[in-house]
Amino acid sequence: MTSSAVEVAESCPECGAAVSEGRAGCQRLFDEILAREFGDYRYAREHRLMVDSYSLQHPSQYMRTAKSYAAHLTGMYAALESEATAETNRLVQKWLNGSSTLQRPDHPHPQQRGVLTVLYVYEARESGEHVRRVREWALSVWEAWYDYHHIAANWIDHATARS
Repeated sequence: MTSSAVEVAESCPECGAAVSEGRAGCQRLFDEILAREFGDYRYAREHRLMVDSYSLQHPSQYMRTAKSYAAHLTGMYAALESEATAETNRLVQKWLNGSSTLQRPDHPHPQQRGVLTVLYVYEARESGEHVRRVREWALSVWEAWYDYHHIAANWIDHATARS
């Protein structure tokens, strides 16, 4: 772990993580996890799921447009509900790069985005624990977004029907 360890606990207003410097501190933890994943391939096995989890907990920054919203929401669906994750993500990306017109839904209240946060993953001591914690975090986030599962499924149906 690097220098961003939690010292004075504040809360990230988007995910509720108790981190120094609130939202900026939360972003710093995410960036350090990205560096860890890019620096050691063993940490990167669930990279897409990690990014989608963080995005769903921080939608005001990472899900501003309908297309980014769809990419992250369907990415979570594909990883956690589909047997063909890579193919589903490829078809969704192709669909989103086309002329699809989407309505951007609202998103859950900040305190309703999952009980685990980026801090849980940041505290992993080795790659196997990191990968396990990313999946546990993702499941927590996905459960919190339960009311949006049908939207993700519908978008995936549209994307795969065009292939």
